[in-house]
Amino acid sequence: MTDAQIRVLIADDQALLRGSLRVLIETEPDLVVVGEAGTGAEAVDLVRAENPDVVLMDVRMPEMDGIEATRRITAHENAPRILVLTTFDLDEYVYSALRAGASGFLLKDTPPVQLLDAVRVVASGEALLAPTVTRRLIAEFVRHPESARRPAGTLAGVTDREREVLVLIARGLRNSEIEHHLHLSRGTVKTHIGRLLAKLDARDRAQLVIVGYETGLVGSTPT
Repeated sequence: MTDAQIRVLIADDQALLRGSLRVLIETEPDLVVVGEAGTGAEAVDLVRAENPDVVLMDVRMPEMDGIEATRRITAHENAPRILVLTTFDLDEYVYSALRAGASGFLLKDTPPVQLLDAVRVVASGEALLAPTVTRRLIAEFVRHPESARRPAGTLAGVTDREREVLVLIARGLRNSEIEHHLHLSRGTVKTHIGRLLAKLDARDRAQLVIVGYETGLVGSTPT
């Protein structure tokens, strides 16, 4: 193992799937599996013991589900990134996982190459929010506008330009798309995102998406 390797913990109640994921991950020289958990409670304990960079987290597990395990893990400083894997393509899991602190959400039938790339993306500090996930979030909030749980005052220190950037992030646009949409340079977009993360006390892009919806800033069909 080298210092450059990304340390991965696998949490799933199916031993066969854990084994398959381990074999897949360890074919990559920059990735290493540091542990396997069969329950949410085991995942929480192993995170403390092994200090992984990324946790592949199943949703439905005995003793403690993946959502609660994610919430407990991300409550601590220097928490690993959580990439939620599930067979259930349902709004409630997407929203609950992101709100609990997950940085990404993938279905278990995701092609292996995409899964490996996803581990690298979230390990680098980015969020993994596929356009389909973003669209489901938007649809959910349009149907249930009362879901917003944060006062609009949360955005009191955010500038007008930062609000524009936040709206586009919440609608699933990548940095390059935000640059084009707002006619900004790459560096300026990164600066705005950095300020949003600091002002809103957000760990990553996924949490910015949640803030955008929960404050009511975003709640309509994307353009």
